[in-house]
Amino acid sequence: MLRKGRCSIAGHIYLVTFATHERTQHFDRWEVASLAASEISNSYAWKRSQLLAWVLMPDHWHGLIQVGEGDALSGCVGRLKGSTSRQLKLAHPQLGRIWAPGFHDHALRKDEDLRAAARYLAMNPVRAGLVERVGDYPYWDAVWI
Repeated sequence: MLRKGRCSIAGHIYLVTFATHERTQHFDRWEVASLAASEISNSYAWKRSQLLAWVLMPDHWHGLIQVGEGDALSGCVGRLKGSTSRQLKLAHPQLGRIWAPGFHDHALRKDEDLRAAARYLAMNPVRAGLVERVGDYPYWDAVWI
């Protein structure tokens, strides 16, 4: 119901989060996480939009998406979830459902620092105790790197 009547605006940047089905830690195994990361980076999900930064955690995903002209944030998220699910189910059919329905988004205001948001996103594995340094975590990327 929260999505009803909402729309994304071309050119705006959104911090997006979505979780795995029942918060299952699908991405705690290298072979699953690396396939998902490859699909995230190369996904057709971005069409006219741009993925600026992202991190894949064991049970969720965060990304900074700049919505392109004629595209919609919900379309980007749907395409990303669909393409990663298809690839993962082909390679690892035992996984079952990959993503929970829906997603959370926050439109960055003009006064919010985009790079600070990207740093916050990239630091998730450190804050979660998965690694000591961001550079030690393989499942993230940013256009500034």
